[in-house]
Amino acid sequence: MKVEFAPLSVPLQRRLQTASVVQWIFSFLGLAQCCTAAFIILLFTRFWLVSTLYAAWWLIDREKPSKGGRRIHILRNCIIWRYMRDYFPITLMKTAELDPRQNYLVGFHPHGVLAAGAFLNFCTEASGFSMLFPGITPHLMMLSLWFRIPFFRDYVMSGGLIPSDKESASYVLQKPEGGNLLAIIVGGAQEALDARPGSFTLLLKNRKGFVRLAIQHGTPLVPAFSFGENDVFDQVKNPKGSWLRRIQHCLQKIMGISLPLFHARGIFQYSFGLIPYRRPICTVVGKPIPVQKKHRPSEEEVDQVHQKYLNELSNLFEKHKAKYNVPEDSHLEFI
Repeated sequence: MKVEFAPLSVPLQRRLQTASVVQWIFSFLGLAQCCTAAFIILLFTRFWLVSTLYAAWWLIDREKPSKGGRRIHILRNCIIWRYMRDYFPITLMKTAELDPRQNYLVGFHPHGVLAAGAFLNFCTEASGFSMLFPGITPHLMMLSLWFRIPFFRDYVMSGGLIPSDKESASYVLQKPEGGNLLAIIVGGAQEALDARPGSFTLLLKNRKGFVRLAIQHGTPLVPAFSFGENDVFDQVKNPKGSWLRRIQHCLQKIMGISLPLFHARGIFQYSFGLIPYRRPICTVVGKPIPVQKKHRPSEEEVDQVHQKYLNELSNLFEKHKAKYNVPEDSHLEFI
């Protein structure tokens, strides 16, 4: 006998979707602090052995984040990510096939406030990454700071996140069997300070480290633009030269992370809160740009490939912007 379940009501679906987004925001804004607090507090209770054993494990396992991490497929396929996908919704679109016999370096743009599209598309299976790109294993780079936090490091590794340093990137890209994709949010934390609806400004003009890395490994470069990434949060005005922007830059230098003052809607009202707006995000992955391998590329060679990348990214944006309600007179601005 076949048992059929009634579909969830629309209000219940909405509540589950909102709850999934709250969980995601909390996991990156509050879970790290909670993990640190739990680790310290346990040392002063009868459960001190938990923290002690974890510290020993942490020491033994300290190189794992730089060696490709430790993904857990059950967590990548968790149903909560599908609810998060449907909240916005978030979609992933490919424009060309990726050969699983090769490795790829994907430049992801823009950062947005919390990089929702990058996380869901490359760190979960909610948008069907493995079906779109069979044989390809995705990795997403994240600030190394987060991998120093007990318990939290294991959580972020489970989705395929690795530290944003050269050693970690090289480990993924130098695998001879291929089939690896390394996604880098090139604009980084600093670009998040310019993330607001209608903004198409990318911090990319002088960011060439990822290009040099691709040349050193002979890895094709793949541009990816996430339409709608900047639209899900508003941000307090912080023009360059303002007191707020100067404070944010100072904190970024000290802490390594930027602190955009963002806001959107609440859980039970739509006027103010930290929950993102329900606005669609579509990440479009472009075609690979072939790169000739050279261990020590000259500045001129890096500049040539970098300019080619900028052109391909601009072409990708211009080709698809009409589908996502981007005004005809809007173009990418590289700073």
